[in-house]
Amino acid sequence: MITETDKPSLRPRLPEWLRLKLPTSSSFGNTRALLDELKLHTVCESAKCPNHWECWSKGTATFMIAGDHCTRACGFCAVKTAKPLALESDEPMRVAEATRRMKLKHVVITAVARDDLQDGGADHFRQTIEKVRELNPGIIIEVLVPDFLDRDFAVDAVLSARPHIYNHNLETVRRLTPSVRHRATYDRSLSVLAKAKHKGGEKIYTKSGIMLGLGETEPELLEAMQDLRNSKCDILTLGQYLQPTLKHLPVTEYVTPEKFAEYKTAAEQLGFSHVASGPMVRSSYHADEFHLPVSH
Repeated sequence: MITETDKPSLRPRLPEWLRLKLPTSSSFGNTRALLDELKLHTVCESAKCPNHWECWSKGTATFMIAGDHCTRACGFCAVKTAKPLALESDEPMRVAEATRRMKLKHVVITAVARDDLQDGGADHFRQTIEKVRELNPGIIIEVLVPDFLDRDFAVDAVLSARPHIYNHNLETVRRLTPSVRHRATYDRSLSVLAKAKHKGGEKIYTKSGIMLGLGETEPELLEAMQDLRNSKCDILTLGQYLQPTLKHLPVTEYVTPEKFAEYKTAAEQLGFSHVASGPMVRSSYHADEFHLPVSH
């Protein structure tokens, strides 16, 4: 276990397993140019994801729709909080075109929280999914959605477009949720996942992620994993929380790769279909490593 310094203004030296080498592939520049040309946002940039150099160098990205201004101010997230702009009607087609040009076989589409909209941006998700499928027949479509304030009609709108994977992150354990997730609640997230699975049935996989290193205890983490399974969640990601700026919540612990391996085993024993667990794991990192059965 490696813990943070008591001085909140300083960041401790990262352990060896969290130090990344920047890739030199020309694919990074090509991905950057394409995103600029089509005026698209990615969570890779907006959330300061540490893996974006690797992902872009491999020609992949997680598209963030509905703008880059979020209506929430979560203590862990680098996406800026500001009054959102109007939705762009041609954005779904631009995402679809980027997906086509990148020749993706698995795409992840996420969005900022849009509590200013009655449906939280759910219909914008629907339109984007439909356009992506139209230009990319056979592609696996994964959505990483906000909680939509647990409104049934919003969840239904996304499901009507038939994404393969419905992802909504629990983010942390019950005790820490009020300080980590602005306006979100632990039980609401579980409810959204349970509804998606109930309504989608065997035609959809549900997925969620938890960050480690925010002060959770092992029993609390195990309880959260069990709560997700009780909500019929199929896929789980576990990754290390990294403080994006000094204004965000501090890291309380750097969890070792060995501990992540232990948690992976524990999660698999609970019955998750697929578990990705490791310091650099994020919700959409290597998302295509989960292979859907032919029946889906």
